[in-house]
Amino acid sequence: MPLQAVMLVVDNSESSRNGDYTPSRFDAQADAINILFDSVTQGNPESSVGLMSMGGKGPEVLSTLTTERGKLLEGMHRTKKKISGSSNLATGIQIASLALKHRQNKSQRQRIVVFVCSPVADDEKKLVTLAKKMKKGNIDIDFILFGDLDDDDVQKKLEAFNNVVKGNESSHLVVVPPSGKLLSDQLLSTPILGGEGAAGGAGGSGGAEGGGDFGGFDFDPSADPELALALRMSMEEENARQAKQTKSDGAGEGKTELEDIKEEGENQPLLNEQGEASGSGSGGSKDKKDDSDKMDTS
Repeated sequence: MPLQAVMLVVDNSESSRNGDYTPSRFDAQADAINILFDSVTQGNPESSVGLMSMGGKGPEVLSTLTTERGKLLEGMHRTKKKISGSSNLATGIQIASLALKHRQNKSQRQRIVVFVCSPVADDEKKLVTLAKKMKKGNIDIDFILFGDLDDDDVQKKLEAFNNVVKGNESSHLVVVPPSGKLLSDQLLSTPILGGEGAAGGAGGSGGAEGGGDFGGFDFDPSADPELALALRMSMEEENARQAKQTKSDGAGEGKTELEDIKEEGENQPLLNEQGEASGSGSGGSKDKKDDSDKMDTS
């Protein structure tokens, strides 16, 4: 996975108290944040994750970018006491983008993952304008829309935002309808966690059905989320190793055969039978000795 700086935005509005997700919409987000944190930090140990809320009295940064899971969990614990009001989607995204701008490692790719389980008050025109700004700033935006919402207008607004910001297909909108499965389990088979090869679904941007790509194994990620994540990490490491090996083999084939050409006399012993240095020099000495013998006989 790429080096990333990721801000997770949770919905702690009054709607997050709803129990259509076990045990509630807010607690479902807390569980999903654990999986997202693992995916980001295990994908690249230098990646960092931050957390903020967009409900209550207003958007609040709960944890700046960090590699410590405990800071995110502590932030979620504090926020659970502040569930109220409505969500402030546009303002929350803008604050998250400012938090990313202050990341220490500027080579980290900027990404915002937003949980939405309540009505969106911002109008579509405002969201589209914000999407253009995020795209210009090269920030990826993922939406996780879940919960049994009566207002279909929410999905329409998020789709309009996503159509503008996705650009290179690195931003996604995932719609997760209520079911007996945990929200975190259903996210495992979506592009947000599974990459571009994950199963497509609702909203045209990746749904929550299907098992994702596990190298041909008949495996249900919802049965064991941690094993699914470990398998995916292992597969990505193996693919990277094979790509490196292929590149190395290609470079080796391009070498000339000059390395196999040996110089004349390369294997000749350093001394001849008389104990003298071998080569043309020793031959010359022998010739001179023969000439001297001839002169003495005459």
